Amino acid sequence: MVAMEGGGTLSEVYQSARKLLLRARDGIERLERLECSVSGGLGLDSPELSFDVKKDISQIHSLCADMDRLWRSIAAKSQRDLWKRKVEQVAEEADSLKDSLDKYSMRNQKRMLEAKERAELLGRANGDSAHILRIFDEEAQAMQSVRNSSRMLQESFATGTAILSKYAEQRERLKRAQ
Repeated sequence: MVAMEGGGTLSEVYQSARKLLLRARDGIERLERLECSVSGGLGLDSPELSFDVKKDISQIHSLCADMDRLWRSIAAKSQRDLWKRKVEQVAEEADSLKDSLDKYSMRNQKRMLEAKERAELLGRANGDSAHILRIFDEEAQAMQSVRNSSRMLQESFATGTAILSKYAEQRERLKRAQ
């Protein structure tokens, strides 16, 4: 098997990616169960679990980039084709999980917005709940700020991973050119 500088063989990297896929899939399932668990459709939000799943998916994408480099260096064409399909499958599953997580996040944001609108309507009806609305607005703004910060961190991490991956590819190309 082809060895990777810091991460082991292609098979080991593949197994790590599969484990992360299982963990991410389980995390998304738990998020969706939390979403449906509270009566009346008001699901719970777990920002920590959501962040962990995002982190796992980013790690999977990083491992896919590593595996992509490794399978290309296999001499036997049949093995190379097999590993290419395996790596593509892992990447597709990771993309599917990312789409599921994005859909969950959109539903959660929609639910928060609806709760805010309900509170505003109730506040107008009651008239004296301005203090409660102010607290709710501050909480909603803080939650939105945390979500925005988390999204920015994830985007920065993904960009950094992509840049490092491209640098590694360029380095390999330059090594081969010498």
